[in-house]
Amino acid sequence: MTIWPNDVTHLDTVITGGQVMLPGGDLVTTDVGIVGHQIAAIGDLKNVPAKHTIDATGLHVLPGFIDSQVHLREPGLDHKEDLHTGTKGAVLGGVTTVFEMPNTKPATLTGQDLEDKFTRAKNRAFTNVAFFIGAAAENVESLGHLENHPGCSGVKLFMGSSTGGLLVDRDDTIEAVLRNGRRRVAIHAEDEPRLIERKHIAEAAGSAHGHPEWRDVETALRATQRILALADKTKRPVHVLHITTADEMALLAKNKHLATVEVLPQHLTLASPECYDRLGSYAQMNPPIREQRHQGALWQAVNAGVVDAMGSDHAPHTKEEKAKPYPQSPSGLTGVQTMVPLMLNHVNAGRLSLQRLVDLLCAAPQRVHGLKNKGRLVVGYDADITLVDMKATHTFTHAEMATKSGWTPFDGMTVTGFPVATMVRGQLMMRDGEVIGTPEGERCQFW
Repeated sequence: MTIWPNDVTHLDTVITGGQVMLPGGDLVTTDVGIVGHQIAAIGDLKNVPAKHTIDATGLHVLPGFIDSQVHLREPGLDHKEDLHTGTKGAVLGGVTTVFEMPNTKPATLTGQDLEDKFTRAKNRAFTNVAFFIGAAAENVESLGHLENHPGCSGVKLFMGSSTGGLLVDRDDTIEAVLRNGRRRVAIHAEDEPRLIERKHIAEAAGSAHGHPEWRDVETALRATQRILALADKTKRPVHVLHITTADEMALLAKNKHLATVEVLPQHLTLASPECYDRLGSYAQMNPPIREQRHQGALWQAVNAGVVDAMGSDHAPHTKEEKAKPYPQSPSGLTGVQTMVPLMLNHVNAGRLSLQRLVDLLCAAPQRVHGLKNKGRLVVGYDADITLVDMKATHTFTHAEMATKSGWTPFDGMTVTGFPVATMVRGQLMMRDGEVIGTPEGERCQFW
């Protein structure tokens, strides 16, 4: 390759000798040059002076991974996690950008709530940050304005009760939400009336084995059917989060004009009943981890292009909280630090290609949410870059987790493929398992 553009005369940092993934998925052995916060050149840069050189020989040079669904619990629940510890785990796991969910305490419902989170992130968050605004009956009329707040990743709507108090379960209110604004709305699709009707199943279960029975396939399918009908009625695009069932994937495959689709690494990696036998409530999340047949359908949808994006749904709770008897135990698993290695392991196992993974975790947030200047290695884009050793092996441990909760459902699991360096806006933030950068907490920009 030749240097591009030709007028670059100096660099702050050059990454040399790695397999660089270009837009379109081609892997090319070349150099990436950085000036300030941006990618300044891609090509043969051996004759261009640089202040710093990173030797990436034997490594893959990939766009910085983006986790578009995390719960970092600040404000109000920061005994579980906060913006500093959560984003520290992110960069350790190769993630350069996070989109944080609104079910904090108080919930994120106003522009003031959004600005409070950005203030908290400044000089504390190691990654780029964006925050969802929560949909609620009291802010419906303001959502069209709020979704355009600088750094807002969009509107999040909970159709079924989960962690926190945000809930919009009536079709007339959901329709009102969809009619106020233009950007794609992120949806937690579980049917609240059915959850209420079947709560006795959870109360009688005696263990987390009852979780996927209570929050069954029909609970998920009904909600997804409802939101697709409302999206069609209002002509408002939606992004249906953490899909878990074969039934929903079949429906969503026929309705790609209405909805984009997300899956989680947890649902692609763990299966019922084994995970509940081994982990108990540490495998409890919403929607639940289901049987192998559903997991197989998720993988099929990933490789068929039905799935558009992936996030970790990092949702930490303390060990004391998770140890409560089911169903008093809260739902949610940690994941921001383990997501990328888990998926690299799946790549090495042949379950998906590296190109497909980069599309799901890098380019997808740009397409789905309108994220600017991230997700691809392109001159002029932000220098958010993850270096990966596809041959490295690593065994997860509770002790290495940066999260305040101090645990991972993947403790003891050995993976092949691991991030060895994370660069955020031109700053080397993690190298060889050590966080070395200074947190800046810059807000993302959206179209």
